[in-house]
Amino acid sequence: MNYAEVAAAARGCIGPYCKACPVCNGRACRNQMPGPGAKGSGTGAIRNFEAWQALRLNMDTICQSRKADTSYSFFGQNFSLPVFAGPVGAVKLHYGEKYSDAEYNQILVSGCRQAGIAAFTGDGTDTSVLIAASRAIGQANGVGVPTIKPWDKRTVFEKLDTAKAAGAKIFAMDIDASGLPFLKGRTPPAGNKTVSELREIIEYAKGPFLLKGVMTVTGARKALEAGAAGIVVSNHGGRVLDGVPATAEVLPAIAKAVKGQMTILVDGGLRSGVDILKALALGADAVLVARPYVTAVYGGEYEGIQALTETLKTELADAMTMCGVSNLEEISSALLWP
Repeated sequence: MNYAEVAAAARGCIGPYCKACPVCNGRACRNQMPGPGAKGSGTGAIRNFEAWQALRLNMDTICQSRKADTSYSFFGQNFSLPVFAGPVGAVKLHYGEKYSDAEYNQILVSGCRQAGIAAFTGDGTDTSVLIAASRAIGQANGVGVPTIKPWDKRTVFEKLDTAKAAGAKIFAMDIDASGLPFLKGRTPPAGNKTVSELREIIEYAKGPFLLKGVMTVTGARKALEAGAAGIVVSNHGGRVLDGVPATAEVLPAIAKAVKGQMTILVDGGLRSGVDILKALALGADAVLVARPYVTAVYGGEYEGIQALTETLKTELADAMTMCGVSNLEEISSALLWP
């Protein structure tokens, strides 16, 4: 089963909003919220995708012939490539009735581990979502990252306790989820966090903690000040604020400011191994891919996850070989034209 077959299989069961397009570029679903689309004009997800396509790589095959090594180490956990499945929540709301969040996360976490990567899992107003996701991560020997919404402190602490008790070792918060329309005015409350509030949460976690939703150098420095071990450069797929830059546009300045001081991940519109190489060349340590993994689960479950991951790995290795690099440490901005 290849990814084209996976996408075709998903089209009959992924709900009314997502079209499981052959290439997920944000156009067919641009204003679908609920659904996978972006907020307002719906151009945020499109801009993310197009920014990666606008970048060009420098091909160099006059070099020693070496097999490309795509392996990546992430806080002591070793993976076959620098790719994680991104967190997705409320799958019935956004993608139809086929799976509950618990079922989706169980397949995603287990399937990603089998494929040699890890999944970030979502959170929701239903407390059972994070409980089930954490249980799935625990069953995968702690391979996976529970991603908690920016609830009030009491709720965040309770969710961290749940995740730690289940066996999770690395934690995240999608801090920009405070802008999600379906979280506004809900109980428990979700909202922005100060540096001191985040520091208290991160210290309570007692493990590597990443903040997802950083889009400025100032934000990255605040995350560093709060004690975050890493950040995800992300605009939430254009789902929380219209009119923001693409993640590829802001990544270089953020990497220049905090590279080497914290782990830098990026998401938003990455769809191929070539895109992944471009992201690493811009300064990211690894990437998150979200919407295509939803299609992979709906279209093929474990086989779908394996097919997508193998495609990304093959494409990344091929692009590295054609650009004259053999491991992730050799990737730099020199690979980008001009």
